[in-house]
Amino acid sequence: MEVSKDNLSTILDVNDLEDGVQHVNNPIVGLEPIVKKYLGTVKDYRQEGNSFFFSDGNAQVEVRVVSDEIIRVRLAPQGVFLEEFSYALSHNEQKITVFTCVENEYTYSVQTNTVACVINKNNFLISFEDINGHTINQDLSPMHWEENVDFGGFYVYATKKCNDDENFFGLGDKSSDFNLRGNRYLNWNTDAYSFGKGQDPLYRTIPFYMGINDGISYGIFFDNTFKSHFDFACQDNDKVSFWADGGEMQYYYIHGPHMMDVLKRYHTLTGTHQMPAKWTLGFHQCRWSYYPEKKVKDIARNFRERNIPCDAIYLDIDYMDGYRCFTWNRKHFPDPARMIKELASDGFKTVVIIDPGIRVDENYSVFREGKQNNFFCRRCDDYFMEGHVWPGRCQFPDFTNPKVRVWWGGLFKELVDVGVAGVWNDMNEPAVFGSGTFPVDVRHNYDGYHGSHRKAHNIYGMQMVRSTYEGLKKLQKNKRPFTITRAGYSGVQRFATVWTGDNVASWEHLKIGIVQCQRLSVSGVSFCGTDIGGFSGEPDGELFTRWIQMGVFSPFMRAHSAGDTAEREPWSFGQEYEDINRKFIELRYRLLPYIYSAFWEHYKHNFPILRPLVMHEQENILTHTIQDIFTFGDKILVAPVSDPGARSKNVYLPSGKWYDYWTHDSYSGGQEHEVSAAIDSMPIFVKAGSVIPESPLMQYVGEYEVDELIFQIYYSDYEVNSFYYEDHDDTFAFEQNIYLEKKYVVNGDKRSMTINQTIEGLFTPRYETYDLKIIGLPFAPSRVLIDGREFTDNLELDDLKRLRIKSSKSFKRIEILA
Repeated sequence: MEVSKDNLSTILDVNDLEDGVQHVNNPIVGLEPIVKKYLGTVKDYRQEGNSFFFSDGNAQVEVRVVSDEIIRVRLAPQGVFLEEFSYALSHNEQKITVFTCVENEYTYSVQTNTVACVINKNNFLISFEDINGHTINQDLSPMHWEENVDFGGFYVYATKKCNDDENFFGLGDKSSDFNLRGNRYLNWNTDAYSFGKGQDPLYRTIPFYMGINDGISYGIFFDNTFKSHFDFACQDNDKVSFWADGGEMQYYYIHGPHMMDVLKRYHTLTGTHQMPAKWTLGFHQCRWSYYPEKKVKDIARNFRERNIPCDAIYLDIDYMDGYRCFTWNRKHFPDPARMIKELASDGFKTVVIIDPGIRVDENYSVFREGKQNNFFCRRCDDYFMEGHVWPGRCQFPDFTNPKVRVWWGGLFKELVDVGVAGVWNDMNEPAVFGSGTFPVDVRHNYDGYHGSHRKAHNIYGMQMVRSTYEGLKKLQKNKRPFTITRAGYSGVQRFATVWTGDNVASWEHLKIGIVQCQRLSVSGVSFCGTDIGGFSGEPDGELFTRWIQMGVFSPFMRAHSAGDTAEREPWSFGQEYEDINRKFIELRYRLLPYIYSAFWEHYKHNFPILRPLVMHEQENILTHTIQDIFTFGDKILVAPVSDPGARSKNVYLPSGKWYDYWTHDSYSGGQEHEVSAAIDSMPIFVKAGSVIPESPLMQYVGEYEVDELIFQIYYSDYEVNSFYYEDHDDTFAFEQNIYLEKKYVVNGDKRSMTINQTIEGLFTPRYETYDLKIIGLPFAPSRVLIDGREFTDNLELDDLKRLRIKSSKSFKRIEILA
């Protein structure tokens, strides 16, 4: 039947009467335009356990109480939610004390004993309040969405109100200023060679940020693996927006009120780093590439002959046969097992690189196995995903398939058997020459929740290093695996350490690296570092040395450089700089007991390792813009020098009393000080009352058995708590409580100082005594009592104004009296 303008209305009238359904021969009639749609008036709600579902008649919103302080919000535009699955979550047990939903004339309020999620009935605006009714975070417009015609699903959006004095922190490895306000960001893991300041996107997707509003901190974790976007009052000064090109609008509101509270609670969602082997915290030397074997041995020999501590040497892609992963170039490395054993006998661990690209080569066993078992990624029309990387034409494992992960983990057996101690996963954004990355039509298993590369791109690298970690854990038996990854997503910290990627040998990049390490730390990825000296470009001796100094207080300390640059080992810039570099690498090794304890505090108690000043004084708006000073743990403050020729630096110290690490001079906090910073020094301060454990100097971790432990103890006229952790250094025995956690309480007045020690755990160290160095006493000591007994040795201060006390490792109380 032909439909004309004249009879169309008649046909519609007739068909409208049939079963209440309108049948239209022309399908275009009645088709709605593609526009953004917003939540409307709330019409009903229901409760299912700790979830509350609110509907406007079409769309649904789930508000789930995750814990007393965490509430999840989810949007289903057509009323049907996607299946629950997340690679980010660690599934830790959460505490929910009590919750309820209170309805009044205008709102629904989902409440815990700490926070309330308030839903406005009229406009579906959502806000979050503390128990005092103070609004911390609120929608500026209702959640909304737009149909994605090309791929299906929806673009999903949330827009929050931004107050005039509100500032934002986190979001992973972004290379902009530390405070996110005024910027817009994109999350899409990218191989960003020689990236510049503010360049975006970079290597990782960490869709988590913290805001400080009216002195109160909160967090938003937008758990969506698609390409995502964040606008922090960039387009409009009064709003913060985040949105994604697919998936669900699903975010977690994490209550504070302090930044530390927020970050610790984020870690309960996504996990922490595993407790690292202590050798991984030493100095590591890397280059693209050290080969042949003679060159590797020469690097090792120089470290030992020059007495510069080092724990690991890395082999980049040139150790392989034609860049085929899991192979050796027998011309350059004729006997890998012998070489690695000889390196190990001199205290060096060997770390090798493994990329995801598997060369298409029927004579290559890894490719044959992957092909036979259908382990490689395919495109939408079932062609293999192929691209060129270092080996040439490659195919790529689908690490979102659990069977592939098990297979991949098992491939490390031969490397482990010859003695390889750690694995470095690179190129896993994933990077492909020419095209940049995979086409979006590549299909992924996604642990049974199938999807395209639009969904899997940002988690590809994380699942690769997960495969590596889990494989090494099985193969290395009771040894803690060491894995590094360039790409990742929230939760990647459970499987690896990270570095900031292919940076540049410039003073600007030293500044960027200082910010990136702090930002990663407050984004849940504490075990991080930079390529010391810059990957590309040529540093001079001053820049390299200042970078080494900063690297001492990076959780991951590794020098790395590109093959087309001059070599840059600690001795590469002449004797003066070599001596300074040795001094600071030695400082790293002396402080390893403190550094290792900070990692335990992270693993066990969810604390970040690097802490920006805003985390210490969020109520002080001045600290919101300080980005070149931070603390390692909560006791040591560092102010890296990042300007050429600078020989002093203005350093803001948080409130309290601080001591110069080098001179032991005391400083008042809550103000800025100009501090000397000669090229052989860097401003380092220690909080008053701190107990800082130190190790005798070693050339590598475990070089010899410690027979006496050293503690630097700083006087305070108020009570200060510290702790020290020790165990077997590289096994999982700590999971059976085979460790020691020693807690110290320091206090003093004008005429006395006390140090109390308590000990928990089952580990038994070999040493029996402490060498205690008491710093900052405001009086001349006349008596020292150790557990009530008189200490009879010399009570004179040494050249650095320290009182030296030898004590048993098991003392309970020391009293120092005027």
